[in-house]
Amino acid sequence: MRQCLQYGNEEICYQVNRVVSRKQKIAIHVYPDGKVQVDAPVDADPVRISDAVRVRARWVSKRLEEIRERNLHVLPREYVSGESYFYLGRRYLLKVIEIPGCVGKTKLVGRYLQVTTPTAEHTLVKRFVIRWYRARAKELFARRLSALAGQIVWLREIPPVKLLTMRIQWGSCSPSGVLVLNPSLVKAPRECVDYVILHEVCHLKEHNHSQKFYRLLSEMMPDWERHKTRLDGLAEALLND
Repeated sequence: MRQCLQYGNEEICYQVNRVVSRKQKIAIHVYPDGKVQVDAPVDADPVRISDAVRVRARWVSKRLEEIRERNLHVLPREYVSGESYFYLGRRYLLKVIEIPGCVGKTKLVGRYLQVTTPTAEHTLVKRFVIRWYRARAKELFARRLSALAGQIVWLREIPPVKLLTMRIQWGSCSPSGVLVLNPSLVKAPRECVDYVILHEVCHLKEHNHSQKFYRLLSEMMPDWERHKTRLDGLAEALLND
């Protein structure tokens, strides 16, 4: 259900997501792409929801303005030599080497993300780059999850992981216990990767964003808020495909 309200000269539109919650709280999220989502209890009155958004309208407006300002400096990818790409928080320059007839390969060489390709055509280079990121993500997420799982006494077994490209989320946890992670997360610093993995692992025990959930997350990563803030600040650059 999509709703809008007027805040000064700005119209704030938001999507209402009905959730089952014992806390009966209304939570407002502003995602990196500018989408505003309101998580509300299934029985929450529409007036109560709009009032909650109105109370936090100043914060929402400020967050949206920050996103718009950052987007001014994020240019669309052309997949040509000289563009910068992130991997584990470090910036690399794309180097496209055209060799007619070659199979195609992507690898890190010093400070370069080097793509050897039979043709420098935009869509083909993009395909090689995305394939490389997914392969690195699959390997890294499995390694970090295994390392972190060893520190979680209540986790009986390592949950399965699925990669899914998402525009507004770094991860989620399915009702069946599968961790869904965005392959673009592999571009972020390792501490941010760990934060997202632990966040989703906590949902295996606490299926909402209750106080119990955040206490659990803080037990496993006391400084998670610092890594979340850092990741939020990088979102526009890292999600720019």
